[in-house]
Amino acid sequence: MLAGFKDFIARGNAIDLAVGVIVGGAFSTVVDTLVNSVFNPLIGLIFGKPDFSSVLTFTWQLWGEPATVSFGAVLTALLNFLIVAVALYFCIVLPLNKLAERRASKDDEPTADDKPEDVVVLEEIRDLLQANAAKK
Repeated sequence: MLAGFKDFIARGNAIDLAVGVIVGGAFSTVVDTLVNSVFNPLIGLIFGKPDFSSVLTFTWQLWGEPATVSFGAVLTALLNFLIVAVALYFCIVLPLNKLAERRASKDDEPTADDKPEDVVVLEEIRDLLQANAAKK
């Protein structure tokens, strides 16, 4: 059992996971600041309130304590989720995909070492024929 744990740690998965959690926490702070400092004030400017938590709120009392249902809080959470998803996509996913595409396109380009030997010989023959034709 301990050998399996040792293999897990040695593979680097735990380190990758730890780095992902730390970067995710840092990115969460950036996105929260973006939402609270930019988007919520814009929502407040347009709708008169910084979020939708008090919109579509109902309170009623049947027995004892009153019950409050707030559909606006759900709308606020959904909007924040969409903002985080958009920020993640455009700040992390899209640039990393573009970087991966560039790396893949560079890897796909044939080099002289990748060409079969017969193609290399034919290219040498072509070059020699062109050189002889230019001399005449």
